[in-house]
Amino acid sequence: MLEYLRISIIWFNNLVLGYYVLANILYLILFTAAVWGILKHLLRVDYGAYQESINPAMAPPVSVIIAAYNEKANIVDSVRSLLRQNYHEYEVLVINDGSTDSTLKSLIDGFSLRRTDTVYRDIIETAPVRGFYTNPDMPNLVIVDTVHSGKPDSLNVGINVSRTPYFCSVDADTILEADAILSLMRPIIEKPELIKATGGIVRVVNGSTVENGKIVKVALPSDSLSRLQIVEYIRSFLFGRAGMSALNSLVIISGTFSMFHKKTVQSVGGYVHTTVSEDMELVLRVHKKMLDSGQKYSINFIPDPICWTEAPRELSMLAKQRRRWHTGLAETLFAYRGMFGRPRYGRIGFFALPYQLLIELFGPVIEILGYGIVTASFFAGVIDLEFLMLFLTLAVLLGVFFSTGAILLEEITYRRYPKIKNLLLLLFYGVVENFGYRQIISLWRTQALLNALFRRKKGWEHVTKHGFKVKKDGLPKTEATKG
Repeated sequence: MLEYLRISIIWFNNLVLGYYVLANILYLILFTAAVWGILKHLLRVDYGAYQESINPAMAPPVSVIIAAYNEKANIVDSVRSLLRQNYHEYEVLVINDGSTDSTLKSLIDGFSLRRTDTVYRDIIETAPVRGFYTNPDMPNLVIVDTVHSGKPDSLNVGINVSRTPYFCSVDADTILEADAILSLMRPIIEKPELIKATGGIVRVVNGSTVENGKIVKVALPSDSLSRLQIVEYIRSFLFGRAGMSALNSLVIISGTFSMFHKKTVQSVGGYVHTTVSEDMELVLRVHKKMLDSGQKYSINFIPDPICWTEAPRELSMLAKQRRRWHTGLAETLFAYRGMFGRPRYGRIGFFALPYQLLIELFGPVIEILGYGIVTASFFAGVIDLEFLMLFLTLAVLLGVFFSTGAILLEEITYRRYPKIKNLLLLLFYGVVENFGYRQIISLWRTQALLNALFRRKKGWEHVTKHGFKVKKDGLPKTEATKG
C-alpha cells in the first residue's frame, strides 16, 4: 500500500513537472509572438504606414458606451475624458444601471443635463428604460437611466440607442488618452470588411493624477498591492494578449476598453447574462458565428497604452475581482465546449481554447497542488534536491523572467513610466510578485473554479473603488464607491 502511494506521488510530481515544461514553452511562444507583433506595430506607426494607408477623417462614427452602476466617484471624470477624444465623429452614451448612489445626479449636475423625451427601440430586448438626459450644448452626450438589470443588459441598451456602425465599450472607472479611439479604430479603418472587434491595453491609474478627465501626471502608486497589479497588467496585455493576437488566436478582449462592429454583435444577439464574463463570451460567440458561416474576419489587439483604470487597493476587493474573472472564464469555456478540437474552428478550437482551459483555468489548481505535494515529497524523501530545484526553476524563476521581460518590453516601446526609479521599482516588483502574490491569486482562482464546478453561485461580487486621484484647487482628492 505504501509503495503504491509512493509511486502515485512520483507520477503526480512528474505530471506537475511536465505541466510546467509545457506551460513555459507556450509562454515563450507567446512572448516571442508578442515582441514580433508589437515591434511590427510600432514600425508601422513610426514610419507612417498607417497615415499613408488610411485617412482618419474618413473613419466611421463610433458610439462609446459606459455601463455605470454606483460609480459616483469616477463617472464625471471618465465622461470628461471621453468628450476630449481626438476623433472626428462620435457619441458618448452613459447607461445608468439603476444606481442607488448619486451617479445619475453627478452626471446631471456635472454636465447641466435635462430630461428629454426620446423614443426607445429595443432591437435587442432589454429591461425597461426610465428616461433620457441631454444638454443641447453637448449633442454627442446622452445619459440613459434604466432599472437595475446588470452590465450586459445596460450595454445592450447602449447598442440599441447608438446611431453608429461601431461601438466602444468602456468601464465607468477609466480614463482614455486623447487618441485612444483613433488608435483602436486604425485596423478597422484600414480593413473595415475584415475586422469585427479590437481591444486595447489597459493600464492601472492608481498613483497618477487626474484633472478634468485628463491624466496630468503619470506616477507609480505608493502601495505595494497596486504596484504588483501594474506588473500583472503589463505582463497580461503586452505579453499574453499581444502574443495571442499575433497568432490570430485572441479570445479575450477586455470589456474595460473594446471596439465592436455593431451589426455583427446584433446578429449574435448582443450581450448575455449567462456568465459574469460577458466580454469574453461575446468574443467567442462572434468567433463561432464567423467560423460557422465560413466568413473571413479578424479579432485583434492593438498594443497602444491608451486606457487607464482604477485597480483594487485592498486584498479583499482584489479577491472578489479575481474570483469573478475566473468564474467567468470557467462559465464561458463550458458554454463553448463544443468548439474544442473541431477542424471547423481552426486555431480557436485547437489552440486558443485548449490553452485557456489547461493553462489559464486549471493551471492555478496544478500550481497550488504542486507547491504543496512537491515540497512535501522532498521532505519525505520521495524526490531528490535536483527534482525540487528543477520544479522551482520552472514554477518560479521562469515566471520572474517573463514578468521582468514584459516590463523591459514596455520600457523600450511605450515608456509610460520613463523615470529610471520607476523602472527599477517595477523590475523589483516583477521579481517579488512571484514569491507570494502570484500564489495568492492562484488560490483565489482555484476557489472560483471549485465554486463553478460545484455550482456554488456567488453572483456579481462588487468591488469598492476609492476614485481617481483628482487635482482640484491644487489638492488631490478621492471618494470611495462600489462598482
